[in-house]
Amino acid sequence: MPFWKNERVTPAQIIIAGFLLLILSGTLLLMLPFATREPGSASFVDALFTATSATCVTGLILHDTVQYWTPFGQAVILLLIQVGGMGVVTMAVAIFMFSGRKIGLKQRWVMQESIAAPQVGGIVRMTSFILKTALAIEGVGAALLAIRFCPRMGLFKGLWYAVFHSVSAFCNAGFDLMGEEAAYSSLTAYVGDPLVSLTIAGLIVVGGLGFLTWQDIFQHHRHLRAYRLQSKLILVTTAGLLLGGLLFFGLYEFRLPQWEGLSAGEKVLAAAFQSATPRTAGFNTVDLTALSAPSQLLTILLMLTGGSPGSTAGGFKTTTLAVLLLSAFAVFRRSSSAHCFGRRLAEPALRNASAIFLLYLVLFLTGGIVICCLEGIPMMAALFEAASAVGTVGLSLGVTPELGTVSRLILIFLMYIGRVGGLTMIYAVTSGAVSYAQYPQEQVNVG
Repeated sequence: MPFWKNERVTPAQIIIAGFLLLILSGTLLLMLPFATREPGSASFVDALFTATSATCVTGLILHDTVQYWTPFGQAVILLLIQVGGMGVVTMAVAIFMFSGRKIGLKQRWVMQESIAAPQVGGIVRMTSFILKTALAIEGVGAALLAIRFCPRMGLFKGLWYAVFHSVSAFCNAGFDLMGEEAAYSSLTAYVGDPLVSLTIAGLIVVGGLGFLTWQDIFQHHRHLRAYRLQSKLILVTTAGLLLGGLLFFGLYEFRLPQWEGLSAGEKVLAAAFQSATPRTAGFNTVDLTALSAPSQLLTILLMLTGGSPGSTAGGFKTTTLAVLLLSAFAVFRRSSSAHCFGRRLAEPALRNASAIFLLYLVLFLTGGIVICCLEGIPMMAALFEAASAVGTVGLSLGVTPELGTVSRLILIFLMYIGRVGGLTMIYAVTSGAVSYAQYPQEQVNVG
């Protein structure tokens, strides 16, 4: 009997096993001799790192994508990005649907867990909606990028670049093919190009909103009162983070002397892009090593926050941040419960948000400190790479290619945990039903 049909196998275990299988399959494909431009084949660790980064839609790389990987290798990376971004379970259910096979209750249950849907009912229709919407958005993004790339690169190369970068941006992956002239250059050549910058930034934000939020937008349009509370929190928190990042980078960072070479328009575009890309795609239009320390720290915080539940993005999620802030406001107001938009937040949501935030904080700090100790690099650089990995972002200060094997394995672990989700991993390794037994209560003073 296949393990996924075993009644004892939980949805969380199926999800993490699916991602692991996809990573290993991608590793084997990337180790083929014709996957790289250099003689021989990629080493196991290099292939594993790249496959993990693509599957976990991170974007951290050891070699410049276009200079090291052949068109075959690039196609493998793009496939891993697409499947990893949409979710292994989502793509598996889609294959079942297209083949005409019946979707059983177990598959529906796993799908519900995979996309963080509120109920099992209607999950197949939801899957169809996700696939159609994602392909439509990626198609629009590719068409817009083709307007710029095709005249410069030729029809076929321009279309390939447009499709690759549209999928990579929508899936919040951050892989790019712009390193032909200068390795690891990302989108720095397009810092003043509104078509490329705003299209990529828009795809990043839309991909990070989450599938359920898309559904609310398509069903209810401007009638915000009809939206789910989760969608309202996602939209408000996302808008606040984008606006806050834009104001900080625009009013502080890009007024510093190192950016005097940028025009006023380029500074505005760079500020907008820099506030969007940590949500969680690893593109950059400016040299990140030139950012001031406060801007690097803000970028770390944005990377850790990431996108929203049930989206292509990583991080501890915007809803987690919103719930923690609302809980804090409730304490400040001496209110017995956290609430917003006329709704009270459930206690399990508060506990889960606290657990997720603490887990990501521990992983981020532990990974950064260990890498710093092993490699002897500045702490800010080590924490930046660790945040980029666990937040599945892909932004880098340029130290990842120089890391040793142990540090690379640490980043692989952080990327994997960041994509499958902290709670998913915890639920997969723990067993047993929820316990409702309660001990006698006693007061403990805190703060």
